[in-house]
Amino acid sequence: MTGQNLIYAAGQLSWPGGDARAACGRGGVRVDKREGDGASPAGTFPLLSALYRPDRLPVPRTELKLAPLQPDHLWVDDPEDASYNRLVTLPYPARGEALWRQDDLYDIVVVIGYNAFPVVPGAGSAIFLHVARRDFAPTAGCIAVARDVLVSVLDSLGPGSTITIRA
Repeated sequence: MTGQNLIYAAGQLSWPGGDARAACGRGGVRVDKREGDGASPAGTFPLLSALYRPDRLPVPRTELKLAPLQPDHLWVDDPEDASYNRLVTLPYPARGEALWRQDDLYDIVVVIGYNAFPVVPGAGSAIFLHVARRDFAPTAGCIAVARDVLVSVLDSLGPGSTITIRA
């Protein structure tokens, strides 16, 4: 399936035929998202690709561009760096978020195309759809759902899929 639209609003992620509990950023949902504010960006964004931990789960089914995570993957969150809001490999001189985590939050990561075309330094980085904490605690700006929900939803995503994030 292609062109699936997900909607996050008021603690729920919904899609045609389903919905589930979800978490958003600790700063709420904001139109004026900035780096480090802990907010999820308001708007509609493309779902660009997915990454997964091959040591923790089988290759997920999806029509999104899919790649296995590696221990040296880093997402640059330093607005001063030329690779801001991009995936790089370690060693890398700028600050970033390690994607190979000890917990399970990034076992599956769907890259949300926020601040991507073009990238605006300081407007926010590393906005993903990923696995939620067991207590659905707020994220640093991402949208998060239970792992089984994410695996199920991923199967219906492909080129043209989007997520709408609203308060």
